[in-house]
Formats: sequence, structure tokens, C-alpha cells
Amino acid sequence: MRVNAIIGLSAGAALALLLAACATTVPAPNRGKALYEGYCAACHGPGGKGDGVLAGDWKTPPADLTGIAARNGGPFPLAQVLSQIDGYTRRNDRHSAMPEMGQVFQDSPTVLVDTGDGIETPVPEALLALADYLRELQE
Repeated sequence: MRVNAIIGLSAGAALALLLAACATTVPAPNRGKALYEGYCAACHGPGGKGDGVLAGDWKTPPADLTGIAARNGGPFPLAQVLSQIDGYTRRNDRHSAMPEMGQVFQDSPTVLVDTGDGIETPVPEALLALADYLRELQE
């Protein structure tokens, strides 16, 4: 019995540490905008219209990021946006010029996010900050 109690306490402590590592805080104000300007604006443009200084260099023009919600029928599809930025779902898409940004954000602290399915999922804070900024750009 005593061994089971110790194992239970150890497992509980490990779970508590894991949950503490996944803070439920929101990204700092303007962090998403700064990330956008540093990583996205050159192609997608300063306002997200797909008219950045490098936009003409690509066979397929960069997406107009101001219409994400409209293309989704109204709601901002947070899970899809996070996935698109991360790049995991585009790994086998040879036609996409957009880089996989998951590597860039992998060292960012993790936050818990409900992407609309009722389940809190760990997401790099920087990735969430960037997606939140894109949500602000919606027209």
C-alpha cells in the first residue's frame, strides 16, 4: 500500500510539473505584430494583403491574410491557422513556398489553448501570438 501511495504522489507531482510548464497566459501585447513583421510581412505585406516586397518572387502569390475568416465562412479557424503557420500539414506540399515555421517557434514557452474543440492543447506561445495577430487583421 505504501509503495502505491508513493507512486501516486510521484505521478501527481509529475503531472503538476507538466501542467505548470503549460501556462494558460495570453501572449504579450504586440508580440504577434512583431513576429509578423519579422517573419511574414516581406511576403504577405505590412497589412497582410499578400503584397509584400517579396510577393512577386513566388510562382504562387502569398495569401491575403485579411480574409482568412471570410474564406472560412465567418469564424476565424484558429486550429487551421496554427497548423498552417507551423507547417506540419504542408510538409508534403511541394507547391507551397511558405516555410515551415514550427522550427522557429519550437523553443517558445508553451501555453494551453482551446482551439474550438473544448480541449486545451499545448501550443508555443509565439505561434499563438502570431495567430492572434492574424485574427486582428481580419476584415
